[in-house]
Amino acid sequence: MVNPKKNTVLNYTALNQGLSSKEIFDGLNFPGGYSSLKRVLVHFTAEKLLVTRGQGKATKYYLSPGYELLYPIPVDLYFETEMDDRPIKPGFNLSIIGDALSKVELFTPEEAEKLVHLNAQFQSNRSKLSEYQVNQEIERVSIDLCWKSSQLQGCQYSLLQTEQLVQTEITAADNTITDAKMIMNHWEALQFAFFPSSYFSSIAMDKIEEVYHLLISDTRHYPAIRTCRAGIVGTTYKPPQDPDQLAKACDQLCDLINSRDSIFEKALLFLVLIPYIQPFTEGNNSVSRIVASAVLYEKGYCPISFRTMDSALYKKAMLLFFEQNNFNAIKQLFIREFEFAVNTYF
Repeated sequence: MVNPKKNTVLNYTALNQGLSSKEIFDGLNFPGGYSSLKRVLVHFTAEKLLVTRGQGKATKYYLSPGYELLYPIPVDLYFETEMDDRPIKPGFNLSIIGDALSKVELFTPEEAEKLVHLNAQFQSNRSKLSEYQVNQEIERVSIDLCWKSSQLQGCQYSLLQTEQLVQTEITAADNTITDAKMIMNHWEALQFAFFPSSYFSSIAMDKIEEVYHLLISDTRHYPAIRTCRAGIVGTTYKPPQDPDQLAKACDQLCDLINSRDSIFEKALLFLVLIPYIQPFTEGNNSVSRIVASAVLYEKGYCPISFRTMDSALYKKAMLLFFEQNNFNAIKQLFIREFEFAVNTYF
């Protein structure tokens, strides 16, 4: 366990990478003196939490590529700094998909054990249900996911109005046709993604595109893979703009996910990397939520509805990955939502 004083060094180095030990000492006003800080930096380097470049007085400190992905950044503190003043990484990082993520385990042993235990509880619960009851529970998860995913995209339907629309096709009088269409498109995409359940046993972009096309059905007619430039509200991060880089990122995404043994890691990677790459002109976050849940269910794991996801915290967690390539905040939300799903459905 990293103590608070040492953790301050890691956080400062993470947000100010490429500094010398003297620059870190001056920036932190580190308690205990310069020699004490040097010992902390040597310790972190030996533990492979930090890496160095240069020699002697020219030595600069950086987070190691693996730890950089997973160390705990204080989210609220990070977003106290305005967007244009935050030390955001320079644009899309293809190597995070093609290299760094292939070398790390996203969940700690304790987190992985918790998830496995939760899923064993889900499987035990499900084994006691009839096929009819299982289908009823899948419908309940799907309605909750339709509602929450649409709400995260700005839809004004309540959960009860969503249930009524899905089950009876009766629209809510005080909401727009566009909102109703968004929910029904989510519903159609979920029915496609969950049945047949073996569809995502192997990942390919054309399968993900099928979900995308159902999500935008009768709303807009965009090509499957984005051909225009893209930006994201709330950050200066820009996803790949070059069509060749975008295509390469999509291919590497599929290769990375197909290479993982952990179903939890597959689902989490979908949840984060589709919005990071932004392969589609719109609907990337909705696609990521639907496919992540479908991948879990396809392998006999409890699907996630994201029903209790706090919208503001979810947005911040995603932006934190876009800007710093750090998984920790969104990973904690994923674990929380999986636990909620196991304790709520089936």
